[in-house]
Amino acid sequence: MKDFHSKLCMLLLEEHFGSIVQRIGNSLLYGPKALAVIQLDTHLPLIKVKEGLCVLIKYGFVTYQHAEKDVQYTLNCKKIIMLLRYPRYMLFAKTYCGDEGEIILEEVLKHGYITASEVIIKTYKRIEETPSKCTEELSIANLKNTFELLVKNQFLMHSTSFNTMIENTKKPNYNLPQLDLIAISNILQGQNANPGDNKLYWQVNFDRFTQDFRDKIVISAMTQRFDNNAGELMRQLINLMYLRTASWEATSNPIPYTEIKEEIKKLNYSELEQYLAEYLRLIEEDSSQFIKRVGDSGGGQYSINMKNAFKQLVWTTIESIVTERFGSKAARIFRLVRVEKNINLDQIQQLAMIPAKEAKCLTYTLAQENYLQMQEVKKIGTWTAPTKGPFHFYIDLTKVVQMEIEHCCQALYNIIKRRDHELTSNRRMIEKQLRVQILSTNMKEHGATEQQLADIAEMMTPSETQQLEKAQNAIKKLNVTELQIDETLFLLTMYFRYH
Repeated sequence: MKDFHSKLCMLLLEEHFGSIVQRIGNSLLYGPKALAVIQLDTHLPLIKVKEGLCVLIKYGFVTYQHAEKDVQYTLNCKKIIMLLRYPRYMLFAKTYCGDEGEIILEEVLKHGYITASEVIIKTYKRIEETPSKCTEELSIANLKNTFELLVKNQFLMHSTSFNTMIENTKKPNYNLPQLDLIAISNILQGQNANPGDNKLYWQVNFDRFTQDFRDKIVISAMTQRFDNNAGELMRQLINLMYLRTASWEATSNPIPYTEIKEEIKKLNYSELEQYLAEYLRLIEEDSSQFIKRVGDSGGGQYSINMKNAFKQLVWTTIESIVTERFGSKAARIFRLVRVEKNINLDQIQQLAMIPAKEAKCLTYTLAQENYLQMQEVKKIGTWTAPTKGPFHFYIDLTKVVQMEIEHCCQALYNIIKRRDHELTSNRRMIEKQLRVQILSTNMKEHGATEQQLADIAEMMTPSETQQLEKAQNAIKKLNVTELQIDETLFLLTMYFRYH
């Protein structure tokens, strides 16, 4: 199978930054390289290579390290994949910090890193140019407060060095700048002024967003498995986990029952408050094992097992994929091999409750597609010529997850290519529709009659309208599918974060 993970990264670079940056990224795919080697690989002028590297470093896609003779540049593919999640990051910021927060985060994402005064000025101008409900409350002080809210929520942090040696030792810094609002106001009016935060740059804290998406998956899983009360209980447990445990620990420190009860009392969940002990026992005894009782003092102590939670979620995801691809009977065989861990074909035929011929066919299909692995069991104590022993089937979860990540990358690559094809092949009609809309809007402003507006609308023929609508529906479906596949990709990559 081709490396679609790398191909997807290069396609994203080309789509967002152009062919020169993509060629430099492609050169760095196979390990750290010096500037001269990159130029030799890409056959680009030195100035273009330097410009391309500056872009990649600015957005955090490339880090560098000083070697004995030169500087070595290294590509970070994980950060390039995050380009797919930028719309979700902005939606998350909008949920917590409002429309202004969404625009501020978008500007920071757009620039890689930027000063607080610059982002406030750019946000102010954008809101001013596009009148909306934000315009009514538009002020520099409000934008400053929104920026500070983003920092307090740790969505933004000080821009760290892109030198690998320094980056690994630095901790995130969230100290707020002392901004001169009068100076920012003067800059907006075209005057020269010092806002007081020169050379203090800010960037997006991707780690915080990754944590939030991780928590959202766990809460959603509990809600779907039980009900909203169980989901809310899981949310409060995760919040309490952050108070006593590092964010990416596999298992949280014990959380006392009394603290959980106090947190639930603050919420308007009377049913959850009444049956709190029962809900905790239900989640603890469930096969998913998201939480575990680790002590009895103070009414009991509970620990969240994130490592086990994502292992169970990944098993469930892969079983769903097997069901969709090969049917429910194949999924039954897959679950049987998972439970038994090491099982031969005869045992599968007996225990799966499927006709022997069909069970054999499905088992070898799953093995051929690498969902099952085979191991020959050699007979001990025989000194005769080598004989073919029986085969046992087992599941190597790590290999299966790696394969599914590659499948997700392949699907995303194909979706982006197909969407580009739809846009390219219908470009003429899209541009024509845009011209008609602009003309219609201008005519309305100048008091055009209904007949004149109808005449303008008829510039698009019925067949063109129908074809364009078909293309737009296809693009919408591709966009939705892209989001769904990226969610699966994120879940699968979380497995490797803990294992």
